Amino acid sequence: MQPHLKQYWRIPPTASAAYVACMEDVLEVYARRYDPLRPVVCMDETNKQLIGEVRQPLPTTAGDPARMEHEYKRNGVAQIFLEVEPLSGQRHVEASERRTRRDWALWIAGMLETRYRQAERVVLVMDNLNMHGIESLYATFAPAQARRLAERLEIHYTQKHGSWLNMAENELSALSRQCLNRRIPDLQRMQHEIAAWEADRNNQQPKINWSFRTQDARIKLESLYPNPTD
Repeated sequence: MQPHLKQYWRIPPTASAAYVACMEDVLEVYARRYDPLRPVVCMDETNKQLIGEVRQPLPTTAGDPARMEHEYKRNGVAQIFLEVEPLSGQRHVEASERRTRRDWALWIAGMLETRYRQAERVVLVMDNLNMHGIESLYATFAPAQARRLAERLEIHYTQKHGSWLNMAENELSALSRQCLNRRIPDLQRMQHEIAAWEADRNNQQPKINWSFRTQDARIKLESLYPNPTD
């Protein structure tokens, strides 16, 4: 008898005013025209187990697949931050040892003061993880710097079970398939691999054409909308 197979999905709630309000807010952001002074940037994080070899893999030969020992050793976990600007096709990725409020705040400072220093304000789309807030800036920097950074952010949160709205998730998926789908033994090697992937991806500049709009949501996701007459 075949075992019952299960598939796990992020199933959104039905008839949720909070969900659709947040969804339509993000969809409105994605409908904006490109503006280099107010770029739309999506960000997200993930982690990756660092895996080392207990024996060196056998050398490959023509026509034969790579052969490696099935045993391995765990070398900790790398935390990965990724941002993507859909309308310019630019990505930035970093791997570090931690994912804390301070790490997020330092990432935001790098975004605003280095990668987007010419922008008046960055329109930032991300999930509502507890560290993704202005308070993290104040917990990390002096008040004047925290306020200066905060004033250059326009934040739009995706709702719980609404991660499909964050285009950075698609980029993390591409990163996992194209770069992280093998054993990587340590953080330094992972940083090297990620930097190479980022450079190649940015050279290609694949822009993201987000075509799903608010009117599409109101038709195709009708069950998410509450009935105002109830």
